Amino acid sequence: MIDRATVDKIMEAVNIVDVVGEFVNLRKAGVNYKGLCPFHDDKTPSFMVSPARQICKCFSCGEGGNAVNFLMKHEQITYPEALRWLAKKYNIEIQERELTDDEKREQSDRESMFIVNEWARDYFHSILQNDVDGQAIGKQYFRSRGIRDDIINKFQLGFALTKRDAMCNEAKRKGYKDEFLLKTGLAIQNERGIYDRFAGRAIFPWFNVSGKVVAFGGRKLDAATKGVQQKYVNSPDSEIYHKERELYGIFQAKKAIVKEDCVYMVEGYTDVIAMHQCGLENVVANSGTALSTHQIKLLHRFTQNIVLLYDGDEAGIHAAMRGTDMLLAEGMNVKVLLLPDGDDPDSFARKHTAQQFKEYIEAHQTDFIQFKTELLLKGVKDPIKKAEAINNIVHSVAVIPDPIVRATYITECSRRLEVNERTLISQTNKYIANEREEERKRQNREQERGDGSTNISSSEASAMTQMSLASLEPQDKEVERLLVQNIVLHGDEVIFSGLETEDGETVDLNVAQYIDFDLSADGLSFSNDLYNQILREAVEHSADQGFKAERYFMQHPNPEISQLAAKLGIAPHQLSHSFEMNNSEAHLRQRITHLILDFRMGIVNQQLDNLQRQLREATSNSPHIKELMEAFMDAQNLRNALARQLGSDVIV
Repeated sequence: MIDRATVDKIMEAVNIVDVVGEFVNLRKAGVNYKGLCPFHDDKTPSFMVSPARQICKCFSCGEGGNAVNFLMKHEQITYPEALRWLAKKYNIEIQERELTDDEKREQSDRESMFIVNEWARDYFHSILQNDVDGQAIGKQYFRSRGIRDDIINKFQLGFALTKRDAMCNEAKRKGYKDEFLLKTGLAIQNERGIYDRFAGRAIFPWFNVSGKVVAFGGRKLDAATKGVQQKYVNSPDSEIYHKERELYGIFQAKKAIVKEDCVYMVEGYTDVIAMHQCGLENVVANSGTALSTHQIKLLHRFTQNIVLLYDGDEAGIHAAMRGTDMLLAEGMNVKVLLLPDGDDPDSFARKHTAQQFKEYIEAHQTDFIQFKTELLLKGVKDPIKKAEAINNIVHSVAVIPDPIVRATYITECSRRLEVNERTLISQTNKYIANEREEERKRQNREQERGDGSTNISSSEASAMTQMSLASLEPQDKEVERLLVQNIVLHGDEVIFSGLETEDGETVDLNVAQYIDFDLSADGLSFSNDLYNQILREAVEHSADQGFKAERYFMQHPNPEISQLAAKLGIAPHQLSHSFEMNNSEAHLRQRITHLILDFRMGIVNQQLDNLQRQLREATSNSPHIKELMEAFMDAQNLRNALARQLGSDVIV
């Protein structure tokens, strides 16, 4: 457990711009920062970070919160793990008791898998550095590739002993369970037991964007052939690793990608490592798999500019071709560079300095139109084949989401392909229209599958005559949300001073106390359990010395409440210092009383809708028709009274 004092110390030290900036390329926007949202497919920057309020929010998908909430959502980690991450970043010591064996067993599989992978990384790295075979076989291989010791340490490269159960036996001796050795893919099981997946291989750990070890790649080596390559084996997909979502080298490259505003995409581990050693650090690899939208979106958070840097052989050309359209569709600016025959990024980097490599890239990279034109139209004379090639190029242009960029490329295509621009525009529009039609059909199919509407029985309709907050319409849910937002931001602020009680005493009521008093008088509550908990805790802590509702809920130990508080505590205008809402006692009181009236009006309107429906469904000889009519008249009178109050209590 982490005590409250340490949590407060961590939260006081946090700079949310630094934290979010570890994962998102942020740019200054007035007093705030903005970038592409990491939680949805964001084409234009909608993720705002406020250093003044220490919160972030996406104004497209709605995700947001404080630094802890951001880490929990982004890294899929627990509340304590997020606090430990922040404590480590800001050099804050956390005093925690050692977990018992029972408590360790209760840790989630996900956390246990990360722990096992971290141990395995250190184990393989230690074998490489300290074991006789590790140095003679593993280190000799890396030295034969010209890899320096500092780069070996930077990427935590390692070696797995040739004995088939060496790693498994050491893991068991250290207390790690077979279950997690198998789940992470470090071990394989057969009828004779479990054995090492990576035995006799050079080890390349995979780090995710935050630096956690999610998987391993192993290159088979043989002592007899002094390190001659045979083949690769990689970790299988698991709960913590999906190959199509990860990029090798992203953790080591992310800062350089932001700094250079460009990323180089290569194919293999050694390509990434060699380029780092050469001095080019903004490089990642998809390691032989087809480029996925998940990987592209991950890169797009750091830059819009990508250079596909592949071998000039047939495999390299194919890799560049299959990734181009996906990159364009995600709004990336794509360049392609195929290295000279006989060279890959690894060998080329070992023969050149960083400056020479950069100059070569600048001189020889081409945009995707030139790349496809040269590739598809080179030597083509047949009109049909030429038309097919042009259609292929135009289809790539059609997937570009930015209409201005798309129009610019159409003009360029017209010039290079010697085809009338109107013809290209017409064909591009056909592709776009077809894509939209397919998307519309897909959405319709999903809507049809998800249409679960049902008819309400007469007995159910009769039961709905009671007031039910759970059935509030969305606009009334918004009033409920605004009430709780005021509890979070102003719950401790007094809005009624010197009220006299039945005993003749005078009391002050703050926002939280007044809302609780007004709603409980009629047995009302919020439809959301977290809202009710926020109100309850605000009232309970109102007497605490120095209680500040906003700070209390933003730093609440329940991450659901802290995230909700952060979302409620932020609005588009609240990210700007130029907007200041009048929060004097009188204005705050007027706002709260008006919202409560709106809240009650929502309930009454819902009640009237329910009664009207039941009256329409009721027959003339129904025994309940009179009761329904009386209830309807009472609700109408109540609504009229509330309307009069609202009409004389308009907030300016």
